[in-house]
Amino acid sequence: MTIRVIIVDDQAMVRAGFAALLAAQSDIDVVGEAPNGRLGVEVSRNTHPDVVLMDVRMPEMDGLSAARALLDPPPGVVHLPKVLMLTTFDVDDYVYDALRAGASGFLLKDAPPADLISAVRVVASGEALLAPSVTRRLIADFAKQRQAPRSDQSLRLNGLTPRETEVLVLIARGLSNQEIAERLVLAEQTVKTHIGRVLNKLDLRDRAQAVIFAYESGLVTPGEQ
Repeated sequence: MTIRVIIVDDQAMVRAGFAALLAAQSDIDVVGEAPNGRLGVEVSRNTHPDVVLMDVRMPEMDGLSAARALLDPPPGVVHLPKVLMLTTFDVDDYVYDALRAGASGFLLKDAPPADLISAVRVVASGEALLAPSVTRRLIADFAKQRQAPRSDQSLRLNGLTPRETEVLVLIARGLSNQEIAERLVLAEQTVKTHIGRVLNKLDLRDRAQAVIFAYESGLVTPGEQ
């Protein structure tokens, strides 16, 4: 199955470079591009991509606003692409809010080409791009600035089994499925089953949302190991 991608970035050279790199892959098709968030939303609505590569800082409409428009569309719009945020700095204030808005993760613009290709495939498959340690640090830093745990989310944790709660904690700490399986001495497929149940019970989109929920509910405290 071919992954349909659009690239939204205000720098023409960045768009051209990413497009050339991705289009060279047999399983990726670049179906559009845009120089700002407003046009990016329009292009997405017209082309129905699987993944939107979205720059954070752009004129007219920034990447966060555009991501919100795509992931929380008006009535009648049924297409929901995966959104992968692109940022120049690993301390961008928008990252946490982008994940809360439903973005599936983020990638630094200066990441190696292989990382960009892998990121598109990971996000298209339904996973969240939360493996890099910088992501864990960012989420922890921004969560630390937030208010006290939200009681409504804490109550939702009561619906999880002890094992599911344990899995959620490890997801929030940035462990991969394989690492969780090794930590809990479980088969990797069993871990995937637990994660699916956690997402279903908590009505969460993906792992990125699970990490945010774990912090905001107070289940995980910033700085914990």
